[in-house]
Formats: sequence, structure tokens, C-alpha cells
Amino acid sequence: MTTTSNKRETFGEIINGSTPVLVDFFAEWCGPCKLMKPVLEELHARLGDKVRILKIDVDKSPSVAGALQIQSVPTLMLFQHGKTLWRKSGVMQATQLEKIIEQHSINS
Repeated sequence: MTTTSNKRETFGEIINGSTPVLVDFFAEWCGPCKLMKPVLEELHARLGDKVRILKIDVDKSPSVAGALQIQSVPTLMLFQHGKTLWRKSGVMQATQLEKIIEQHSINS
């Protein structure tokens, strides 16, 4: 059974939306990256539909990682309307990320 509503969006389509998108560039072998999983789950619980959270494995998506010059993991980036609003490498807490999203996102 196929439905058109479940069409896979491209990275470009996702970051061009009006909803802020927090992208976590990670790798399976990265210890600090594993620490981000519960942080992102907490952030999702706090913000719900106010932000989209996307995880990209740099080893499985080298073209996206290369295009955005991801050189260390974890690297977090915030996008909205196709623009990079914020970027930082390293582990962060959900409360910090929530403040960053609120400061940088454009209310539409």
C-alpha cells in the first residue's frame, strides 16, 4: 500500500519550510553523539511541533555533510526558510537548545 502523503521529503525541502529545523549531524561510532539522543528527545517533548528535529548520520550521508562542511560530530545546525540560523559542534543540553531555537527562529 502506498500513499502520496508519506512521500519522503528531501533535505532541501525540509529546511526550506517555515518550521525551524534542528539538524543533529552524528556518527554511530561517536561517543558524545550518543549523549545527544536523550537531549533531543527531551527537546521534542518540550517543543513538540514548534521545531522539527532531524538526525543525519555523516557516514550514510557524506554529500550533505560535505556540502555543509561538517568536520566534527556532533554538530548541530538550525535552519528555517532555507537559511542557516545557528551552528555549533559539541554536546548541548535541551534547555540551551530550546533558548537558541526561540532566539533564532522567525515567527511566521
